[in-house]
Amino acid sequence: MTTITLVPVSSLRPAPARTEAPKFHQRWPVLDVQALYALPFMDLLFRAQQVHREHFDANEVQLSTLLSIKTGGCAEDCGYCPQAASADSGIEASKLMPLAEVMEAAQAAKDQGATRFCMGAAWRSPKERDMERVTEMVREVRSLGLETCMTLGMLEAEQAQALKDAGLDYYNHNLDSAPEFYDKIISTRTYQDRLDTLGHVREAGINVCCGGIVGMGESRLERAGLIAQLANLNPYPESVPINNLVAVAGTPLANTEPLDPFEFVRTIAVARITMPRTMVRLSAGREQMDEALQALCFAAGANSIFYGDKLLTTSNPQADRDRQLFERLGLSVQGQRPAPLQPTA
Repeated sequence: MTTITLVPVSSLRPAPARTEAPKFHQRWPVLDVQALYALPFMDLLFRAQQVHREHFDANEVQLSTLLSIKTGGCAEDCGYCPQAASADSGIEASKLMPLAEVMEAAQAAKDQGATRFCMGAAWRSPKERDMERVTEMVREVRSLGLETCMTLGMLEAEQAQALKDAGLDYYNHNLDSAPEFYDKIISTRTYQDRLDTLGHVREAGINVCCGGIVGMGESRLERAGLIAQLANLNPYPESVPINNLVAVAGTPLANTEPLDPFEFVRTIAVARITMPRTMVRLSAGREQMDEALQALCFAAGANSIFYGDKLLTTSNPQADRDRQLFERLGLSVQGQRPAPLQPTA
C-alpha cells in the first residue's frame, strides 16, 4: 500500500537533499505555512489570486451536492459531529438509504447544476454487507454523467479497490486537524488510521478529497499544521474541503468561540497557495457566512462549493441564494455558460 506519514509541527525546514529526484512537489514546513498566515491580509489575497489564476478560471465555481445516505449512530466520538452516537444532538440513526431515493436526489442535483455528487455514510468503516449496495450506488449515479464521491469512514485496501472497480471518482476522508491537535477532538481512531485509509485510496487509483475543520479551538500554528499536512501528502489531494466549525448543540464543541472570519479567509488563501492545482471547496459553515465573506473566500481561491439545502445534517445556503450571489459576482458554474448580468438602475 501507499505509505503516508505525519508532518510534525516542529518541522522547520525541508528534509535534506537527496541524490535521487524527490517524488513529491515542493514541501511546506509548518513554520513556512505559518508565515503565509502572518502576511498582511491584502498581500496574502493578492498572492493567492496570482496562484489561482495561473491554474484556474478565477470566475468559475464547481458545484457539488452532498447526500447523507446513512445518518447518525456513528461509533466514533468526533467532538464536532452531531452524528456521533455519543452526541446529544437529537439526530436519530437511520439505515442505508434505498438506491431509488439516492438516484432521485442525484438527478435533482444534476438538474440544479451540480457536476459532482457526494454520498456520505455515518460509519466507522463500511461492513462487507454494505459494500455491494454502495458500489451499486456509485455505478448508477455515474450513469447520470455525474462525478461520484463517497465518504464511508475508514477503508481497507480491498474495499478501496471495490469502489475503484465500480467507477468511484473521489473518496473523501478528512484529516480534520493538525496531528498535534487531533487527540483533543477524537479518541476512537488515530491520525495514522486516517493516513492509512488515504494510502489505500491512492493505491487503488481513486482521486483524494481530503481537508479539515477550522474553528475548533486550535491555534494558528495548528491550523498551519493542518494545511502543511495536506500540502505534503504525496501527491496533495485533488479536492480540499475547508470546513468552518458549525457548533451544534449536544456536541462537545457546542460552546466553542467562533473563528475570526478573516482567519477563515486566510485559511482558504493559504490552502490555495500551498496546493495550487487542487479544488478548494468552501464547505460546512457557509450558512453562517454573509455574502461578503463568501465573496472574499472566492477571491482567496475557493473554487468549489457544496450546493443545496443540507450538508449532511447541517443547513446549507439554498440553491436560489447561491445562484443570485454568483450572478452578482459574475461567477459562472463549471460546465455552464455564465448568466448575463442585468443592468442596475
